[in-house]
Amino acid sequence: MSLRGKLEMAGVTDVGRRRDHNEDTIVTDAGLGLAVLADGMGGYKGGEVASALAANVLVEEVRRKLRWQEVAAVDEQTGYTRASLLIRDAISRANDSIYRTAHEQPHCQGMGTTLVSLLFYDNRLSVGHVGDSRLYRVRGGEIEQLTVDHSLIQELVDRGFYTPEQARRHVQKNLVTRAVGVDPTVTADLQEEPVLPGDIYLACSDGLSDLVEDGDIHLTLTQYGANLSEAAQRLVELANARGGTDNVSVILIRALRPFPAHHRSPWRMKVLHWFT
Repeated sequence: MSLRGKLEMAGVTDVGRRRDHNEDTIVTDAGLGLAVLADGMGGYKGGEVASALAANVLVEEVRRKLRWQEVAAVDEQTGYTRASLLIRDAISRANDSIYRTAHEQPHCQGMGTTLVSLLFYDNRLSVGHVGDSRLYRVRGGEIEQLTVDHSLIQELVDRGFYTPEQARRHVQKNLVTRAVGVDPTVTADLQEEPVLPGDIYLACSDGLSDLVEDGDIHLTLTQYGANLSEAAQRLVELANARGGTDNVSVILIRALRPFPAHHRSPWRMKVLHWFT
């Protein structure tokens, strides 16, 4: 099964205005229904290594283990679909690979990466998330942040010490409390979301979200969303125009039409109707 023609994907990654190299990695595969965004950190160019390792391991694991006929089945023990568990296990493998490399190569010590991974299947989406890279959804004229940052400032917002507006200006807003590859194990947040035709999903690094407010992101997608490649480029340009203090990465995905796991014939639908 392929989701090509049912999903539209576009991505842009840019070094920004202040950095001399890009530590972000993005991967999109519309046929597989997979998108990965990683924002690396630490060591002499260790961030580049960490983000590339994370993305490569995610893609390899999904390509090797994805079974379309089983992907929507729910695991009784966890309550998650096999797609979500595949993402969870792939992130764990990525963590192992980065952590081991960091200890084997001195110039990579202390490296790690944020990660947002999306896997589309059966008219739904599984998300695996670690760090402060984000996932947004635009539906029905509204934008919604689906992920919650793993950051010190987000914890302080959750506890009521700061408002979201104050947090945006805080000098320690980029201190993450969870990253892939920093510790021997990592726990990814898993989410499962229904997907509707016309939905637009935006995965981005903090190079965008730190400089461009949600309302401006939404306005840009409203103005340029008919062409996802142009919309992604416009978002990156907007971040750079506002300082470009970090690498900027954007992935945009539009659901074009339904993609159920199995096609049901009219006869099968009639039989199901008799017994429901």
